[in-house]
Amino acid sequence: MKYLTQVKPITYLKSHAAEIVKTLSDSREPLLITQNGEAKLVVIDVKSYDEQAETLALLKILALGNREIEAGQFRSARDVLTDLNSEEAQ
Repeated sequence: MKYLTQVKPITYLKSHAAEIVKTLSDSREPLLITQNGEAKLVVIDVKSYDEQAETLALLKILALGNREIEAGQFRSARDVLTDLNSEEAQ
């Protein structure tokens, strides 16, 4: 895990929830929550979460594409374009 600059104990989360929401929304920097001195969770704002989810989805699509290429399950761009052009001509 990369180093997070905001690290707070779980008791801070419990007693400063509204402040944490404002801070995370403004700074968009994640907050690491610890319990008994051990990292337990990371809190992030919704916009950052959405961006990470979109990035992960794109990476999954790329990984699937790479697997298909490695398995030989692909067509050349020229063949695809030829097929598209012949469908447009009809």
